[in-house]
Amino acid sequence: MEQTLGVAHGLFAERGYAEVTMDEIAAAVGVTKPLLYNYFGNKERLYIACMERAGDSLTATVGEAIAGTASPGDALGAGVRAFFGFLDSDRAAWAVLFDETLPNSGEVADRVASYRGQIVELVSGSLLAQLPESRRGRAKVEIEALSAALLGAAEELARWWLRTEAISAGEAAELLISTVEPGIRARSQAVTDSPTSPKPGKGPSKK
Repeated sequence: MEQTLGVAHGLFAERGYAEVTMDEIAAAVGVTKPLLYNYFGNKERLYIACMERAGDSLTATVGEAIAGTASPGDALGAGVRAFFGFLDSDRAAWAVLFDETLPNSGEVADRVASYRGQIVELVSGSLLAQLPESRRGRAKVEIEALSAALLGAAEELARWWLRTEAISAGEAAELLISTVEPGIRARSQAVTDSPTSPKPGKGPSKK
């Protein structure tokens, strides 16, 4: 099974989910197609088995990077750098996890959405943890929205970088950080400074 996963992962990364058939994988591994189906059930589940390695590795990499940060801006920077570092060091894993030929529904789509959700939770959870506890409830929805937007921007920038390699992966990460970080810092500071109730003399006037 390990050999099969390795071969299938390589084929999926090189050509994409839509272009690879179970016949080709079976031939490359040197087993019969019925045996391949017996092990994995179908192409989707074989792909998911390959994807799990990539997804677990990416979420662990991002999680470890942001775990020791001390501010929302630092967490953002560490997470983005880890994301692009992962892309640069394991392009095959990236290709399997963010394959644009994947189906839009079904088990594979659900698993991709699950990994994206895990990354958003990691980032938003880290940002929330660095706000005063009294402000977290009010900021939660906004931070989750920003974290999802940040992941989308990172994915699109990563695809551009893979197509062009006009700059290094590290430079791409710093470009995104320098563009987004000031806004994150400003928003987190606004949430921290905002009162939970009107200040004396600032409430509605009584006439």
